[in-house]
Amino acid sequence: MQDKYSPADIEAAARAHWRADDPATSVYRVNENDARFTKGKFYACSMLPYPSGKLHMGHVRNYTINDMLARYLRMNGHNVLMPMGWDAFGLPAENAAMKNKVPPAQWTYDNIAYMKKQMQAMGLAIDWSRELATCQPAYYRWNQWFFLKMLEAGICERRTQVVNWDPVDQTVLANEQVVDGRGWRSGALVEKREIPGYYLNIVKYADELLGAVANPEDPNYLKGWPERVRLMQENWIGKSEGVRFAFPHEITGADGEKIQDGKLYVFTTRADTIMGVTFCAVAPEHPLAVHAAAGNAELAAFIEECKKGGTTEAELALKEKEGRPTGLTVTHPITGAQVPVWVGNYVLMSYGDGAVMGVPAHDERDFAFARKYGIEIRQVIAVEGESFSLDAWQEWYGDKQRGVTVNSGAFNGLGYKQAVDSVATTLLLKDLGDKKTTFRLRDWGISRQRYWGTPIPIIHCDDCGPVPVPESDLPVVLPEDCIPDGSGNPLAKNEAFLKCSCPKCGKPARRETDTMDTFVDSSWYFMRYTLANDAPGYDAAMVDGRTDYWMPMDQYIGGIEHAILHLLYARFWTKVMRDLGLTKVSEPFTKLLTQGMVLNHIYSRRTDKGGIEYFWPHDVENVVDAGGKITGAKLKVAVGDLPAGTPIDYQGIGTMSKSKNNGVDPQALIDQYGADTARLFTMFAAPPEQTLEWNDAGVEGANRFLRRVWAFAHAHVHGKAVFDIPAELTKPLKAVRREVHLITRQATFDYERMQYNTVVSAAMKLLNTLEAAATAAADEAEADGARAAVITEGFGVLVRILYPACPHIGHALWSELGYMAIHGDLIDAPWPQVDEAALVQDEITLVVQVNGKLRGSIAVPAGADKAAIEAAALADENVQKFMEGKPVKKLIVVPGKLVNVVV
Repeated sequence: MQDKYSPADIEAAARAHWRADDPATSVYRVNENDARFTKGKFYACSMLPYPSGKLHMGHVRNYTINDMLARYLRMNGHNVLMPMGWDAFGLPAENAAMKNKVPPAQWTYDNIAYMKKQMQAMGLAIDWSRELATCQPAYYRWNQWFFLKMLEAGICERRTQVVNWDPVDQTVLANEQVVDGRGWRSGALVEKREIPGYYLNIVKYADELLGAVANPEDPNYLKGWPERVRLMQENWIGKSEGVRFAFPHEITGADGEKIQDGKLYVFTTRADTIMGVTFCAVAPEHPLAVHAAAGNAELAAFIEECKKGGTTEAELALKEKEGRPTGLTVTHPITGAQVPVWVGNYVLMSYGDGAVMGVPAHDERDFAFARKYGIEIRQVIAVEGESFSLDAWQEWYGDKQRGVTVNSGAFNGLGYKQAVDSVATTLLLKDLGDKKTTFRLRDWGISRQRYWGTPIPIIHCDDCGPVPVPESDLPVVLPEDCIPDGSGNPLAKNEAFLKCSCPKCGKPARRETDTMDTFVDSSWYFMRYTLANDAPGYDAAMVDGRTDYWMPMDQYIGGIEHAILHLLYARFWTKVMRDLGLTKVSEPFTKLLTQGMVLNHIYSRRTDKGGIEYFWPHDVENVVDAGGKITGAKLKVAVGDLPAGTPIDYQGIGTMSKSKNNGVDPQALIDQYGADTARLFTMFAAPPEQTLEWNDAGVEGANRFLRRVWAFAHAHVHGKAVFDIPAELTKPLKAVRREVHLITRQATFDYERMQYNTVVSAAMKLLNTLEAAATAAADEAEADGARAAVITEGFGVLVRILYPACPHIGHALWSELGYMAIHGDLIDAPWPQVDEAALVQDEITLVVQVNGKLRGSIAVPAGADKAAIEAAALADENVQKFMEGKPVKKLIVVPGKLVNVVV
């Protein structure tokens, strides 16, 4: 073997050996029911990456975690599937296309090619025969096919709803894509618009989705998920039990008919406060608001202003509550009193019925609203020992657990549950309401007014209306030559795409130009991975029997930022596939690991124009105080017009970001140190689920360790892969071998719990042990072959423990040193087993205390009884010295640990 560690040569040779770049012959290609693997399948998958152009260190960390898991499990007899693909549709590609004046397809495919090359350079054990890109017709045809199936089943429907509209990006935004009332990408003030679109009935599955994250007794409970992710999903689904009821009214519209059949519906979890209602508030888009605004210019202007405000629940909770009276009244369903109707900027038409009952005395938001506009505040809940005031809100006003009803007529004196039950019964008898369970979760609107996405397979005919595209005509292929210019969806101007014939009547018609939300693409890609794309039947079905073999996924790995929507939609999509007979599983992901972010220092300065300029950490020198704490920074080289030494601001540690110039290019790291160094550092620096702080010295340290491993092998192991441990070993060699097997046991335990930072620590500890053994003076009575055998055995363990983290150097050492000829290729070599006999000690060391203070140690046979241990302790010269000739009052022996002599 060569004497110097050369990552470039070693890694290229390893990848060539694995045929890693050839999907047909790669050692990473897997098949169902492979008889070589006795422990069954294991499906390990990282979340689908977006082809942004280059990998970042977050990718390196995520994929190395997955790769270590896959390699370890394969060595332990599992048939491991580790696939990869590309979340290739979406708005970023359109934005890049506008900037670069190239079609999104060209930008996307170029990025995929580059990022795939980077992944291959990392040595990932990916089965590339499973590769997919969501922008390929072979993939998105099944989005379209399944859309049609859901349409037939009534799970998908076309409806008109109020949506968040970004006037710059010309598209609908989900609530979470609206930040401070502005589009998350464009920064434009978001408007509320009422437009038609397609919605998937996820609310139908709300109870089932909730049970698996909130109820440990649920048969599908996701116990393998982090608790905080389960809680995030539970809160997002937001189950509420209460009463839905109506305020009757006689308000008629322009057609002379009562608006909404003369009933203003609301939902409340506090039906016990119904007698305290002093107003109702409706959303700006509510039919009563629209009706009232027709003859009220001030109200109409207020409604228009509301359309420009924040649209998420979180934003509405923080903004100042404003409203305007409509001049309309509705009837209290129990008292018959007339209740004024207001338009409130805090009421969302998309939640519930777009209206709420106002109980100022027992709802903090209503209390503030009523005080602002002089609306009556009527106490109907009392708590013993507490006084009620109109001057300021007190927390107990909303306490439903301690309070009882007052000023509530026939409901007086009831606790919360009794009052709710009684009110619900009364409303039911009046045919005005009943108990109801509602969810914060809303049906999933999948229509997007964007070009770069899956075309919705609908044709619009003037005579027949919206008509589904026949299955035989799928896929509806998205033209890949369009270049967006920012003036809306380019499909609306592409006559070649638009023009078609109606499948029903044959007359000229036009295709739907909306495309599907990209969450559709990522909601089932993991199912498609179960079919090799060059195997028979790939194009015949969305999924098949091979999916039943691999699903559910055993381990899913990805960022916490996907904890709600992606995971929720994927769970929903899986349940629909199950109900339509395509899969047998109810939950797609058995275990979930949310890896921590990769962090780095952030440096900046304010420019003369008030902007912020960021600087690369390698251009900066920290300024520290006497305690070593960073207090500031200065440039150590000239940057632009700024000379070296210019003071700049230190902003602390934050997530790596291109925009903040604090990212680290993985390719530069691989070119300088090799992929194994990059992998080793990201695994050693922190546990997988915790954040990782970047440290250049840590990277160099990882590289030094690998050089030590190589140097040790060259000096002490070369040509000695055949070993036979002698039946009798000297005491020093027994100790070395015991340490090897203790480390093996600990490393195996850490692999099982995916604590890869301590796995790397174990490898480092093992190298230290072997180095010490190799440099120790040979015992005169020790045969030369015994030391070599122990070191060769230990090094074979080290290579296997290190291999999942650093596969290239592992492969090189395994083959160069002759282990491959004996044990086979490292990828399928048996995982090192602990020799329990090696752990047995002939002699143990116990510490000895005198009156509780450490005074020495003794070596005794491992099987020594209490009397022998006591005698050895008392015979120790140092113990005798500190006893000072005093008689022994008590001898305390803690087996395997210590002896305490009390005098």
